[in-house]
Amino acid sequence: MIHEYFDKLDDRITQWMARYGLITLRVGLGIIFFWFGMLKFFPGLSPAEGLVRNTVYFMDPDLFIPILAGWEVLIGLGLIIGKYMRTTLFLLFLQMPGTVLPLFILPEVVWTTFPFGLTLEGQYIVKNLVLVSAGLVLGATVRGGRLVADVEKAEKK
Repeated sequence: MIHEYFDKLDDRITQWMARYGLITLRVGLGIIFFWFGMLKFFPGLSPAEGLVRNTVYFMDPDLFIPILAGWEVLIGLGLIIGKYMRTTLFLLFLQMPGTVLPLFILPEVVWTTFPFGLTLEGQYIVKNLVLVSAGLVLGATVRGGRLVADVEKAEKK
């Protein structure tokens, strides 16, 4: 009896997660990109500004940082609004390789002990694995993919 109750409760929770998980993931990721991008428009406000300044050798950081800020804000808006997802995710995936450059260019800034000990800056960079993974999940939906809480029920429909 109690097992049936928990099974039904679990089913309802799983259904809710399947229904709202992708929207929450998309909007949450969008807020992160929008927020971090907006911070870069204001000198000294973004904790990543020093990393960017010390990593970008190919361009004047005073010119590059506002471009990066705009890029991230566009990604954020695209994700929040949910339109032009292919373009938005393309911009996201173009931006992500640049975020790992400090791991190689500034090892003294990101590692306390290579290869496991990370500084706060290193942790900031490594967390981008989650952002890339979220982008992959969202990319799987651009052609109508979705989360299905119960495959057997979905196949009967």
